[in-house]
Amino acid sequence: PADTPEDKSETVGLALPQVEVKISDVVTGDSVPLGEQGEICARGYLVMTEYFRNPEASAATVDKDGWLHTGDLGTMDQRGYVRVTGRLKDMIIRGGENIYPREVESVIFTHPKILDVAVVGVPDEVWGERVVAVIRWKDESDQPTAAELVEFCTERLARHKAPKEWFSAEAFPLTGSGKIQKYRIASLVGEGAYGVVS
Repeated sequence: PADTPEDKSETVGLALPQVEVKISDVVTGDSVPLGEQGEICARGYLVMTEYFRNPEASAATVDKDGWLHTGDLGTMDQRGYVRVTGRLKDMIIRGGENIYPREVESVIFTHPKILDVAVVGVPDEVWGERVVAVIRWKDESDQPTAAELVEFCTERLARHKAPKEWFSAEAFPLTGSGKIQKYRIASLVGEGAYGVVS
């Protein structure tokens, strides 16, 4: 009850009593410095021991030190408040660089002509993955060009994070609870189901 409205709306709060939370490097598993993004991990009495009759999934989720790897990306501030910034499985690896779709999407959302966006990684023979954006427009008759969108992004993001391919969609595939199914969007891009923004 004593938390500020900003903390209540922008963070998931503090760890519960007798529970440890850390933000770990997605490669090494070591704790990252405060404010840096990594995987949210938890350890304590409420963490499961294992998946029922599934030792492979158990080993992939709970490490030897008892840390449960949530698959969520986040940051922790100096007060211990945690912000969720994305999903590890959505992370794009391009030429050895980790690109977080939510970071790219938050920039694209600020474009005045864009209603909604989903950023996904699609396979690339040279770089491993390519960064692709699928857009829903506020006004179908008033769309910027792909070159304008790339320029908009590169003014606000590192060049390697900016999508080089842009597609338009009338709607995104959703789960029953209304979450965007990014794996389906990546498949639909590969199938040529979306219109190309030129």
